[in-house]
Amino acid sequence: MNVLVLLLAAAAIFVVAGRFYSRYIAKSLGEEAEHLTPAVTINDGRDYVPTKKYVVFAHHFSAIAGAGPILGPTMAILYGFVPAWLWVVFGGIFIGAVHDYTTLFISMREGGKSMAEVARKTLGNSGFRLFIAFTLVMIVLVTSSFLSATSISLTSLWPLAKIGVKEGETFLKTVLRDGVVMGRIGGIASTSVIFITLCSPLLGFLLTKKKLKTISAYILASAICVGSVLLGIAFPVTMAPTTWMIIISIYVLIAAGVPVWLILQPRDFINVQILYGGIGLMVVSLFSCGFQGLTVTMPRFNLAEGTLNLGFIWPMMFITIACGAISGFHCLVAGGTTGKQLTTEPDARHVGYNAMLLESLLSVCVLLALGAVMAFSDYKAIVWPTDPAVKSNPILGFSLAAGRLFHQGLGIPVALGTVFGILLVEGFVITTLDAAVRLNRYLFEELWAIVFKKVPRLLKQYWFNSGLSVVLMWCLAYSNAFNALWPIFGTANQLLAAMALLTVSAWLLLRKRRNWFTLVPAVFMVVTTLVSLGILLAGYIKKANYILIAADLLLLALSAGVVVLSAKTFLKRGRALTT
Repeated sequence: MNVLVLLLAAAAIFVVAGRFYSRYIAKSLGEEAEHLTPAVTINDGRDYVPTKKYVVFAHHFSAIAGAGPILGPTMAILYGFVPAWLWVVFGGIFIGAVHDYTTLFISMREGGKSMAEVARKTLGNSGFRLFIAFTLVMIVLVTSSFLSATSISLTSLWPLAKIGVKEGETFLKTVLRDGVVMGRIGGIASTSVIFITLCSPLLGFLLTKKKLKTISAYILASAICVGSVLLGIAFPVTMAPTTWMIIISIYVLIAAGVPVWLILQPRDFINVQILYGGIGLMVVSLFSCGFQGLTVTMPRFNLAEGTLNLGFIWPMMFITIACGAISGFHCLVAGGTTGKQLTTEPDARHVGYNAMLLESLLSVCVLLALGAVMAFSDYKAIVWPTDPAVKSNPILGFSLAAGRLFHQGLGIPVALGTVFGILLVEGFVITTLDAAVRLNRYLFEELWAIVFKKVPRLLKQYWFNSGLSVVLMWCLAYSNAFNALWPIFGTANQLLAAMALLTVSAWLLLRKRRNWFTLVPAVFMVVTTLVSLGILLAGYIKKANYILIAADLLLLALSAGVVVLSAKTFLKRGRALTT
C-alpha cells in the first residue's frame, strides 16, 4: 500500500479522535472552563506559572517524546507492518492518549500533585509506595536500555556499498573490516553529541543569566546543531562501546547534580530543534515519496520470526512498541511539571491528549520509513542479528531507513540523512538519561524517607543517590544487550501506566463518574504485562540471566500488589457507594 495513504489514514483517525473522543472523556471527567487551575491559584512564579497552552505543549511534547517512539516500533516491526501500525494508531487513541490526558487532568484537580500523591489519596499509603517502587524500577530499566543502545550506535559502521557510494565519493571516514569498506557513521554522531554537551552550559548561561532573546537563542541553538555535524564530519570520534558506557555514566552523574539551567534545560532546547526538524523532514519526505508511488515492502505479517525472537505477538508486541502507543513515563511528566503550568482545564485536553497523538504519529512515520525503504534482510541483520558476536543496533536501523527516505523524498545524500537520523535519536537518549537519573535521585530520597524514621545523613546526599542510580544503570547495561533489556523496560513502563489508569479509575469511582474508558485499558494493560512477565521470566531462567530474573520477579511482586490493592479498593468503595 502507498505510504501516503497509510500516513493520511493515521493522521485522519488521530484528528477525529482528538476532536470527538477526547471531548467525551472531558465530559466524563467533569471538565470546567471556569474551574481555576493550580497554576492560577498558587502562581508562585517558580513551579506554578500560568502559561499559554502552545508553550506548555512544546515543553510537554519535548519531555515525553524521545527515543521510545522510535526504538519501540523499530524493534516491533519484526512482527509485520500491519499489526504494528494498528497498535500504534488505536493503542495511542484509546489507551495512551487517555492515560496522558486523564492523569494530567486529575493532577491539576488535585492541586498539581504527582500521581504518586494521587494514589496515596485513592489507594492509600500502599498505593503511594507501589508507585514509588514502580517508578524506581522503570527508570533503572529505561536508563540501562538507553545506555546500551547509545554505546552501540555511537560506534556504528555500515558498508559504503549498501549506502550507495564508493570510497572517496562521500564525506564519511572509512575503515576496512573483513575486506569490506565501512563508513564510520557513529563517529560523526559521537562528535556532535560531545560538542552539543560542551556548548550547553554556554547557552544556559546566556539564557538564564544574560536573558538572551528567544529568537537569538533559537538561532544559536540551530547553529550549534549544524556546527556539531560539520565538526563530526571533519573529526569523527571512535571509541569502544564499553568506553562510551563509562563516559556517559560519568556525564549523567555530574549532570544529575548541577543546576538544571546549566546542562539539562539548554540541552533540551538544542535537541528539540533536531526533533522538530526530524519529524518535519520525515513527513515531507513521506509526502514526496507517496506521490512517487512508494509502497510498503516489508512483510505485512511476520508472526513466525517475531515469535521466534520476541515471543507471541500478544503480549510481546504490545510491550515492545511501548512509548509509541502508551507510556507510564508520561504520567510522571504530567504530574511533575505540565499540570503546574496550564491556565485552564480545557488546555489539559489539548496538551495531554494531542501530544500523545503526535507521538503516535511519529511512530507511524518510523514504521513507514522502515517498511518502505529498508530491505528486510538489512533490517534483520542490524536489529535482529543471528551472530551472537554482533549486537543489536536499532538506532542504526532506523537511521539508515531515515537516510534513504530523505534521499528518495528530498534528494538528501543517504550518508548525511543517516547521520541526522542517529542524531535525532542520540540527542534525546542522552537527554533522557541525565533527566531520568536526576528523577531517580529524587525517588531514592523519597524511598529512604519511607524506609527510615530518621534518614542517615549519607542517604540524603545527592551524589550518593545519583551514584546509586548510575551504578545500577551501568551494571544492567554492561551485563545485558539492548534487545534483552528493552522488553522488560517496556513491561515496567506499561505497568506504571496501568497503575496510573487504576488510580484514575478509583478517583472517578469516588466521584460517582463513569470510568470504563480508563478501567478497561487498565485491566488490559495489567493482564498484558503479567503475561509478558511470565514469558520473559521463562526465557531468563533458560539463559540463567540472574539479574533479569531478579528484576522480573520484583515486577511480578509489584504487579501482584497492584492487583490485590486495586481489587480491595474497588470492592470496598463500590459497596460504600451502593449503600
